Amino acid sequence: MLPFIRPILAALTLSAAPLVSAAPVNAPSPYAALAATEARVAAIGFRLTTANAAWCPMQQPQFGWIWGDPRLYDADRRAEALAAYDADDAGHAFLAAVAPGSPAATAGLRVGDRVAAIDLAPVPDGQGDHPFARITAIEAMLAARPADMPIALHVDAGRLVRLSPLPGCASDFRVEPNDKPGAVADGRLVLVNQGLADFAADDAELAAAIAHEIAHNILRHRARLDAAGVDRGLGKQFGRSARLFRQTEVEADRLSVWLLAGAGYDPGAAARFWSKFGQRKGRPLFQAGTHPGWRDRVAALEAEAATIAAAVAAGQPLQPPLVDAPPPLE
Repeated sequence: MLPFIRPILAALTLSAAPLVSAAPVNAPSPYAALAATEARVAAIGFRLTTANAAWCPMQQPQFGWIWGDPRLYDADRRAEALAAYDADDAGHAFLAAVAPGSPAATAGLRVGDRVAAIDLAPVPDGQGDHPFARITAIEAMLAARPADMPIALHVDAGRLVRLSPLPGCASDFRVEPNDKPGAVADGRLVLVNQGLADFAADDAELAAAIAHEIAHNILRHRARLDAAGVDRGLGKQFGRSARLFRQTEVEADRLSVWLLAGAGYDPGAAARFWSKFGQRKGRPLFQAGTHPGWRDRVAALEAEAATIAAAVAAGQPLQPPLVDAPPPLE
């Protein structure tokens, strides 16, 4: 888990504050940058989850999209925000990103398409007033379907679009317009700060950070930590809780390198990213208990990449660690 994140519980209790605050008059719109980041995260997340599906004990349908909702934006900037997606304020959820080559793209779906119904049923509206409520309900409903079950969407102007997902590792993706480099996984969702995408030198490095979060989900770290009774408050920095959090970070690092390799990314991107991340200005000092030091982290990542390279050179199939029998947290 990366720093500078808001805690996310299984119910996804994020702040209901506007996603992007008001900008000065004549300032460039922040929404085009947000839409571009969502496109990158959708493409990387789709590639990582589907290419590595065989290694994931829990799978879900992967369509290659990220959802949006007009209610995410303050009324006074909603038109500006939706223009970045070629969407409108008709009240429907819409597609905020479509990954190239994904089932969504192959079926002809486009960014900005408004979705009125899924398999003849109205799009779930979600519970409560939280701006993410409808997206969370849609994601949960789709994740519960068989991983290869076809689906029909009723989109703009009465279009009926049929598509079949690809099985993938169980994770959905979302971008938050926070300029600090952070990300978090809650067991189902991977939430990426826009600042993290800006920090990564290229898509391979961004994939390394996202693969780390997907690894947390694959290895069920949130549920296993909760079952172990860790302290998620100030006490997480000390004693048994700190040791168990640090164990999950080491496990996610190890598996992330294999996820990169399985999806065709350079496994060395993980060491490059975490080396720069560990030396960045403004990094927090209070995570020493829950995370390995950046030098140890980079050395471990380089060792995993070397193991992968040796297996490839020997013509051996890749066998990632931990997915079949992760060690107990105790």
